[in-house]
Amino acid sequence: MQINEIMTRDVELANPTDTIQTAAKMMADLDTGALPVGENDRLVGVVTDRDIAVRGVAPGLHPATATLREVMTEKIRYCFEDEAIEAVADKMGEWQIRRLPVLSREKRLVGIVSLGDIAVALPEHDAAKKALCGVSRSSAQQAQPAFAGQKPGQAARGEEC
Repeated sequence: MQINEIMTRDVELANPTDTIQTAAKMMADLDTGALPVGENDRLVGVVTDRDIAVRGVAPGLHPATATLREVMTEKIRYCFEDEAIEAVADKMGEWQIRRLPVLSREKRLVGIVSLGDIAVALPEHDAAKKALCGVSRSSAQQAQPAFAGQKPGQAARGEEC
C-alpha cells in the first residue's frame, strides 16, 4: 500500500504571519496537533501544539502577537504520496516524527499522514509499532524517566521496542 491510500487529503495551511493564537484556534477547530505552514504556494514549515507551548508560551511570547514564523519548525521532513507505508513508517521512527506532510513528486502538499493512520491501515503489521518506538525514544535513549516510577530507558507501559 502507498501513503496516498491512507493520508488525510483535506489539509488546512497556516501562514507564517498568523499569530500562535490563530494557529492554536485552528488546531482546536480541526482537532489536530500540527499544521503545515505555507507561503507563496510552498510549504515553508510545520507548527505543532508543542512548538506553540515550548517555543512560544514558555519563553513568554504573547499568543496574540507572536507569529508562527517565530515558533515553527523550518526544517521540513516529508514523504511522497507514492511511497510505501512501511518505508514512511521507518522514516517517521528514524526522524522521531508523529505526523508527516505528504508531497507530490512536484513537491506540492497533497496531504498529511500520522502514526495513527499507519496503525489503522496496517493493524497486523509492526510498521506503526516500530515507528512509535523510534518516535518515543529520546536523543539520549530515554536517559531520564518520562513518568514517575519509570526506570531510565524503560519504554512506556514497560514495553520494549
